[in-house]
Amino acid sequence: MRSAFTATAVLIAATLLTGCGSDTAGDAGAKGGKAAESRSASPTAAADGEKHTVTLEVPGSGSTRIMYNLNSNAFETHQLPWTKTETIELTGAEQTVGYLVSVSPGPVQAGGGMLKMAACVIKVDGKRVADNNGGKSSKPCEYLVK
Repeated sequence: MRSAFTATAVLIAATLLTGCGSDTAGDAGAKGGKAAESRSASPTAAADGEKHTVTLEVPGSGSTRIMYNLNSNAFETHQLPWTKTETIELTGAEQTVGYLVSVSPGPVQAGGGMLKMAACVIKVDGKRVADNNGGKSSKPCEYLVK
């Protein structure tokens, strides 16, 4: 059980650090600047932007804390199964270097009261692009959308 808590803490820290560096325009996205707006802006805001529909999923039952990075970052408790779908619009630079999306679920209760890592899946334009092997991997689900 101690290793499950340690693995969860490491995942959360790694995902937070990864999410902090994903804004290529500096702190503008964190302060609600134009970089954050470009990902969720109307179609006329960035005529050359490439759009992708991204779905984050955490299947299962019960509830757990879920940290994700999509158009925004969040760390919230949700009932399972949980799904979040958003359309992201990549800027010119993001089309070249990519835009990191991720989901890191917390532990869920397994048989016998033990905790185990929850499963996670990322789909881009309906195609499954990342998963954590049904919770068998201690790594979060992440994918670089280009």
